[in-house]
Amino acid sequence: MRLVVQRVTEASVSVDHNIIGQIQKGYLVLLGVGKDDTEQTAEKLARKLIKLRIFADSDGKTNLSIKDVDGEILVISQFTLYADCKSNRPGFTNAGNPELAEHLYAYFMELLRPEVRSVQHGIFGADMQVRLCNDGPFTILLEA
Repeated sequence: MRLVVQRVTEASVSVDHNIIGQIQKGYLVLLGVGKDDTEQTAEKLARKLIKLRIFADSDGKTNLSIKDVDGEILVISQFTLYADCKSNRPGFTNAGNPELAEHLYAYFMELLRPEVRSVQHGIFGADMQVRLCNDGPFTILLEA
């Protein structure tokens, strides 16, 4: 499982020009599921994400977690994080099959919900438009 975590001041996701998920201060998370991922993989990364300290404290040091700042999370499924770009046309043989990926995407969000004020999301497999204001910019790749 791979997560691209972007600290944002705001983010939204739209399908067919309709906003379906929107947050203020928090994380925009692009989530990719690999073919060998399990619920244990999702649990490990959910714990890591919640404990990640990338928000500034009163001294300007990155010492605060998403819970410390009462932040929100927007999660977008993104199988292209498993692109193999050895040739000019990316291959996706390392991505999880759609059934596994959709299950782990939903499971990951369920793990986050008791921990943060709001978890918003896109629609699995849909053509989505994502807007964000990256704060910093601050972007991290988490992988398990």
